[in-house]
Amino acid sequence: TFKVKFNFIDQSSEPIEVEVRKGDTILDAALDNDISLHHNCGAVLACSTCHVYVTKGMDTLPEISDAEEDFIDRAVNPKLNSRLACQCRITADVEVTIPDQSVHLGH
Repeated sequence: TFKVKFNFIDQSSEPIEVEVRKGDTILDAALDNDISLHHNCGAVLACSTCHVYVTKGMDTLPEISDAEEDFIDRAVNPKLNSRLACQCRITADVEVTIPDQSVHLGH
């Protein structure tokens, strides 16, 4: 098993560290552990609502696809370490920060 540590940009929640199985996505890890992470399209790479910042372990995640990159460009406040949680299959420990989810552009 591997660990995913979730930090929250708004600081209203303490960081949460959870164990996951190899091959689960960051979104799976959040949903399986009652961590609120929007996923409006149902994890089919059709929106940007599961946008997260990867703070550790980026090099262990699958390479970003052109489609994922296009949707990240539509996310609120994208950064170089932005990824979509539904596209990040876990093969090692990772740490992510969940951005403020009260603001969405509706994509």
